[in-house]
Amino acid sequence: MAEPTDIAVNSGGEHRPSKRVRVPTQRITSDSLALELEEERMLAQAIANSRKDQGREPLTNIPFGPTFYPTVEEFSGDPLIYVEKIRSEAEKYGICKIVPPKGWNPPFALDVASPKKFQTKDQSIHRLQEGISFGDGTDYTIKEYQKYSSQWSKDWKRKYYSIPDDAVQEESRLPTHVPQVARENQAPTAPLPSLSETTSEPSRNEERMGERFTPENLERDYWDVVETQCRDIDVDYGNDVDSTEFGSGFPISDRGRAASSPGFLADHEVLPEPAFGTEEFYKETYWNLNNIPNSKRSVLRHLKVGINGINVPWLYFGCLFSTFCWHNEDNYMYSINYHHKGAPKQWYGVPGTKQDAAGVERVFKNYLSMKMRDVPDLLHHITTSFSPRLLNKEGVPVCKLLQKEGEFIITFPRAFHGGFSLGPNCGEAVNFALQDWIPHAVDANERYRTFARPSVFSHDRLVYTMAHHIRELRTKEICASLAKELRRLMQEEMLLREKLINAGVRDVSKEVDLPSNRIDKLDEESADYDDKRLCHSCKHICFFSAVCCECSESKVSCLRHSHYMCRCSTKRKYILVWTPESEMKETISKVEARGAELSGMDSAPKMNGLLQKKFLGEAIGSSKDRLVHQTFEVPVAPICPLEVPELVSSDTSICSSRSLGDAKEPPERALPGVAEATLH
Repeated sequence: MAEPTDIAVNSGGEHRPSKRVRVPTQRITSDSLALELEEERMLAQAIANSRKDQGREPLTNIPFGPTFYPTVEEFSGDPLIYVEKIRSEAEKYGICKIVPPKGWNPPFALDVASPKKFQTKDQSIHRLQEGISFGDGTDYTIKEYQKYSSQWSKDWKRKYYSIPDDAVQEESRLPTHVPQVARENQAPTAPLPSLSETTSEPSRNEERMGERFTPENLERDYWDVVETQCRDIDVDYGNDVDSTEFGSGFPISDRGRAASSPGFLADHEVLPEPAFGTEEFYKETYWNLNNIPNSKRSVLRHLKVGINGINVPWLYFGCLFSTFCWHNEDNYMYSINYHHKGAPKQWYGVPGTKQDAAGVERVFKNYLSMKMRDVPDLLHHITTSFSPRLLNKEGVPVCKLLQKEGEFIITFPRAFHGGFSLGPNCGEAVNFALQDWIPHAVDANERYRTFARPSVFSHDRLVYTMAHHIRELRTKEICASLAKELRRLMQEEMLLREKLINAGVRDVSKEVDLPSNRIDKLDEESADYDDKRLCHSCKHICFFSAVCCECSESKVSCLRHSHYMCRCSTKRKYILVWTPESEMKETISKVEARGAELSGMDSAPKMNGLLQKKFLGEAIGSSKDRLVHQTFEVPVAPICPLEVPELVSSDTSICSSRSLGDAKEPPERALPGVAEATLH
């Protein structure tokens, strides 16, 4: 018989799960292939019908979400104080925009000349409604990607928006399947997207000549492609780029406020805050995305281990039409996205109520029912995009925002959001969590267990750690919410422990010297230990207790799923308990006592109308956004000067063999010498 300590402590650990782990491609069987073919046939029919539908709701009918303009005084403080201030209005929309005051001009700290290459995802924009996985795109340096994305925007603008001149007419005589940049002797670093026409409708470039290259027009172009497949377009999207490897666009704190700071575990909060606009301010302000997860008001400050995309930002390099598909954040947390440089991003958001989140899922199930039968957690894959007008048609309220350089987008707990880039750009994003997030965290934890999806950190550990930082609980509502969740956890623990013991499972906790759960913070050692006690069935981290069996030295189970762990009799199974009932009761009592202390103080802002408001109207600050959306000339230039070798790829599209011209034109031979050029 293996000793219990071997099972619980010495089993092999895994790397911490990174954010939005992509699911491997499913094995194809004859049955699944037949179902997929049938669904593709049905989807193709739906798309064909949509092409005939000339009465689609105008995208201009989608309301704009709220935009806020903090003062210098407000912006000099903790951003989470400001988020709490605007939350009652902003959360109704699921997303909001924050425009910094005049004088905000942080240095762009990213090393754009770095020779390191990041991976991209190959997105078929015309197939985004099908829920298919993205393939791997080309690897780029930052400058290589800027050259690729800038040229792609220039080509789209030239083809559909520019008035022809003699030079363009002369260009059109060249073979159509040679990239336009090759004809200019300005080679891309990778194949450019295809602009193939797939319908027989009148040429759109004739219709659009002379129109302005505005967000409103590009939004129309994008959804024409997604909804009607009028063109085949594939692009490379540089998403989830590791800022610990490639650097952040923000400077790094000298006070240990960022997970990437040398003194991250140190506490330097006694120092005065730097003045707004100073060099020191941009390093130390919590508006710096490296720092915001560790704000005094963020629950994530208890995470003393860097987790990419959670408390360590990810970088995003976008190009025209590169897409961040519909999703909500890990563990239903808040997120903050900053636009460093380049063309704007078009965002869409849905309120984070259970009703509205369920509405988004209902749309997915209605239109991709067979796909979701085979891949129930399709929404977690972040590979599907449906039009906001389709969501509106199905009764799901949705709004939009345009994010330009120097602006922040906040997404609220559980709120679905998505969008796309309008040209070459660079953004950065990270999560944070206010204490009001607890009820959303509970729902996310239960959902993950349903799909056996590992969480990026232990929900039970985090709420228990919050309860042991009692003075940080600021309102009676937060205390009540936390006490309610702790009581639910304790009741389930006690009920299942008693049930298992009565069934013959042994409690060996008093016979084994188990290491205590660390409750002051979640550090690297704690995270590694948690990785060793993932439930075999639901992937839940067994923080309070776990069931083990003599048949395995590595397998553990949560109390809910011990019967799935193995076929052994209950006599071979035993329970390990890290947190006894007495300790849990004492913790709950302390939280309730803190709530009583705060009962006479001001409460948290109420969510006026959040649940009752069905359809969204125009929000605060939206009139200016609408005007910019109609008139702003979208830039096509790269975000940095380019000094990369002029090399030409032998391919002409990312994953399609179609050319920059019409698909119906016969292929011609490439110009001499072009096909032989290769990338190194």
